[in-house]
Amino acid sequence: MHAGNTVKRTVLMNPGPVNVTDKVRNAQLRGDLCHREPEFSNLMQSIRKKLVLAFGIEQEYSAVLITGSGTAALEMAVSSCLTPSRSILVIQNGVYGERISKMADAYQMDKHTMNYGWGKPPQLEEVEQALKDNSSIEVIAMVHHETTTGLLNPLPEIAALAKQYDKRLVVDCISSLGGDDIDFKQYPIEFAVGTANKCIHGLPGVSFVLHRKKDLCRIKDIPARSVYLNLTEHHITQEQGDTLFTPAVQPYYALDIALDELLEETVTGRIEHYRRTVGKLRKGFRESGLEFLIPEDQRSNCLTALKLPDGISYDWLHDRLKENGFVIYAGQGLFRNKIFRIANMGNIQENEFSRCLKVLKECIAKPS
Repeated sequence: MHAGNTVKRTVLMNPGPVNVTDKVRNAQLRGDLCHREPEFSNLMQSIRKKLVLAFGIEQEYSAVLITGSGTAALEMAVSSCLTPSRSILVIQNGVYGERISKMADAYQMDKHTMNYGWGKPPQLEEVEQALKDNSSIEVIAMVHHETTTGLLNPLPEIAALAKQYDKRLVVDCISSLGGDDIDFKQYPIEFAVGTANKCIHGLPGVSFVLHRKKDLCRIKDIPARSVYLNLTEHHITQEQGDTLFTPAVQPYYALDIALDELLEETVTGRIEHYRRTVGKLRKGFRESGLEFLIPEDQRSNCLTALKLPDGISYDWLHDRLKENGFVIYAGQGLFRNKIFRIANMGNIQENEFSRCLKVLKECIAKPS
C-alpha cells in the first residue's frame, strides 16, 4: 500500500465479529508476551475481574476464560455441567440450540430435547411438564438470543422454572451478553457463556463462562469429559494466576481495553444504545416495506431477520450493500433463500446506520 492510502471502512452488520474502536484494535500492538510471565497473569486477572464487575456479579460469579470462539466456551460449559448419573434438558429452536444438543450427544449425555420450530418460542408449560416427568434432569440448557432468527428466548421464565425445580442452568448468552437484559440477581444462571467479539466489542479469539461460585462444589467432582475444555481445571489454574494452555495473547490485550470501554459506558448504557439503534433501523425497515420474521415483542436488541422481497436474491442484495461498504448476513438452513439478517452489534456510528438504510431502500426500490 502506498503511503497516505487508507483502508476503506467496512461496516460489519453481521452478528460478529464486529467493528471495534481504534483503541481496541491497536491494543494488539502492545508487543509480544510469554503467557507464563507475570505480565500475562496480571492481564488475565484484569479481564476476569472486569467481566464480573461490568455485570455487577463479582460476589456471585467467577469468569473462566478460554482461547477460542464462543462455541469453545459453550462446549466447555456443556462438557463440565452434568453429573454422570443425571440428564440434561436441551431447549432448541434454531441452529445454536441444536448445537448444544450435538455437544451433549458428543459427550454421550443422557438427554431430553424440547424441539421447536426455528423462530418459535418454547412453550413454558411443556418445559415445566418435562421437569415434572423426568426427575433425572439436573441441567437445563438453552440459547438466550438465537441469532438464527433474531428471537430472544424467554430466559427469565425458564430461569424461574430452573430455580423452582432446583435445576442448574446453562445459557448461551454469546449474542446477548451486553446487548439484551439479563438479570443475574433475580434469576441465577450457573453457566452464562459469552465471547469477546459480539456485544462486548472485542476481537475474535477469547471467550468465557461466567460461572456461579456456589456451583463449584458440585462440578469439581464431575469426571473430566475433555482435556482442553475442562471448566474446573481452567478455573483452578486461573485462580492461581496461571493458564492451562497457550492463550491467544493479542486478543486478550484487545478484550482488556474493550472491557474498559464497556465499564465506562456501563452495561445498562450499552443495552440502551442497542435499543435505540435497533429502533431506528426497524423504523427504516418498515418504511422500506420490508417484512419481519419475528414478532416485535420477541425480537432481540441486536439483530433483525427480514424476509427477502419478491424478485430479490440474497446474493444480489449482499453484493450491492457490500459495494457500498456494508456486510449483511444470510439466512441459515431452511431460511437460506427466504431471509436476510442485519445486526447492530459493535462500534457502528449513527450516520452509518442512516447510510445503510438509504442504500437498502434504494436496492429494494430499484432491483436490477
